Amino acid sequence: MNDAGSKLSVFSLGGINEIGKNMYVLQYGEDMIVIDCGSSFPDENLLGVDLIIQDISYLLENQDKVRALVVTHGHEDHIGGIPYFLKQLNVPIYATRLTLGLIELKLKEHGLLRGTELNLIHPDEAIELGSIRTSFFRASHSIPDCVGIAFETPEGIVVHTGDFKFDLTPVNEEYADLHKMADIGKKGVLLLLSESTNAERPGFTQSERVVGDNIADAFRKATGKIFISTFASNVHRIQQIIDAAQMTNRHVALLGRSMVNVVSVAEELGYVHLPEGMLIDAQQVNVLEPEKVVIICTGSQGEPMAALSRLSTNTFRQVSVLPGDTVILASSPIPGNEKSVSRIVDNLFQLGATVIYGSGSASGMHVSGHAFQEELKLMLTLMKPTYFIPIHGEYRMLQLHKKLAESVGVDGKNIFILNNGDVVDIQNGVASQTRRVDAGSVFVDGLGIGDVGKVVLRDRKVLAEEGMLIIVISLSKADNRLLSAPDTISRGFVYEREAEDLYKEVNQLVVSTIKEAKPSTRYRRNDLKHAVRKSVEKLLYTRTKRRPMIIPFIIEI
Repeated sequence: MNDAGSKLSVFSLGGINEIGKNMYVLQYGEDMIVIDCGSSFPDENLLGVDLIIQDISYLLENQDKVRALVVTHGHEDHIGGIPYFLKQLNVPIYATRLTLGLIELKLKEHGLLRGTELNLIHPDEAIELGSIRTSFFRASHSIPDCVGIAFETPEGIVVHTGDFKFDLTPVNEEYADLHKMADIGKKGVLLLLSESTNAERPGFTQSERVVGDNIADAFRKATGKIFISTFASNVHRIQQIIDAAQMTNRHVALLGRSMVNVVSVAEELGYVHLPEGMLIDAQQVNVLEPEKVVIICTGSQGEPMAALSRLSTNTFRQVSVLPGDTVILASSPIPGNEKSVSRIVDNLFQLGATVIYGSGSASGMHVSGHAFQEELKLMLTLMKPTYFIPIHGEYRMLQLHKKLAESVGVDGKNIFILNNGDVVDIQNGVASQTRRVDAGSVFVDGLGIGDVGKVVLRDRKVLAEEGMLIIVISLSKADNRLLSAPDTISRGFVYEREAEDLYKEVNQLVVSTIKEAKPSTRYRRNDLKHAVRKSVEKLLYTRTKRRPMIIPFIIEI
């Protein structure tokens, strides 16, 4: 029975109406559990931003109630924000073996490993987090050691699926625990939170084992060196690449820091098995015959500084793609990355390589790790929830997932399509959504966290699109008299040597603006800068139809 006056609250601080930075929160009374702490990557509008993480101000306001951070699996959109989270809110972390290994890598880089409590969870065990009994069930995905979570609260059972698919022939033979899922459903699930990534795609996703067969076939037919690019975290696929390399008597080299790190952790923990003597350094690639080498590299999403991008432009120092080599992209582009990936494929063709790319039937080199429509319906059928919140997807995906839930018997009135920050409260078995908590995005730029806001991004956008103009003005400290002609310097606006007349006009305008300014304006330096900026801005727009950033700089002598 629930405590008098207590209620169950569930909300998201990231991961709804977006792909990435997943974070969900479950609260009952004085106990709060955080599920996942991911990051997402910026689009081209967020100039200079390295990473996007969640606004956790609500958790900081209630930090005495936060019992734990429970992590479903080791992908970046579920663990990428953990170091930044721990710097503000140090709570115990619970995760499976490989997930903990990948988290430890991040914590070492940030110098946080010693001060963090890391707890290993087993899918067959349950833990008590305050008043909430938390148990787990094994799920299939594109990385080992994935779990879904069942929270037994005084109001009822809440299930978070994590990322999942139903792969009936998994590479590592760790099968999704359908029996446990069904048992949870039999007990009665009050609320289900289920991922929606592939809610648009009909049918079932193919088994990862299909990719392994296609990789092996491609390796048998390949000429020259083989370059194969995939997500560093797709440990199953990396193992299948290693198996294909062993079958064709090729050595393996790893390119890209994340690839080296993840394979190192996965091998140490027993998730990747490399035959002795197979792994070579990048320097050894050119020593061996091309037909004896496979290079596994990062950059399948077109990231400009990743190994594949640099290989495609011949700027990778130790290794080159030569005519006759084979390049395989064993992934599909995340929406928004298509142009970057296409550019890399074009460059590789120009280098004379044979390029195998495209997902699904196009190449057979990639299958999704996320459930298609029939699998989403199967999860709903196993859990039989009273209430349902589709998560982990953009708005159209959430809406389609809602329709799937209705098709298998979930009452449409009991399905909540939320935004990040919307809270679903459940008390005495009745759910409602009437309130919000603070939720938003925080930008990580270099060492700065949250110090890049809308104003800074707006300035960067202006600088990138229109350039800048600096006007140096020398004034007498005694009587505010101009001591010399203004000096105008531009960057990214117009080429100075070809615009001498324009700059003369700008300098004349600055002189006349200062002379015509009221004495009070001259004494107030900010007012004088503003007057100069406005007059020059108007002139430049009239002459060029551009609005560069104008920075008047006053030197007092």
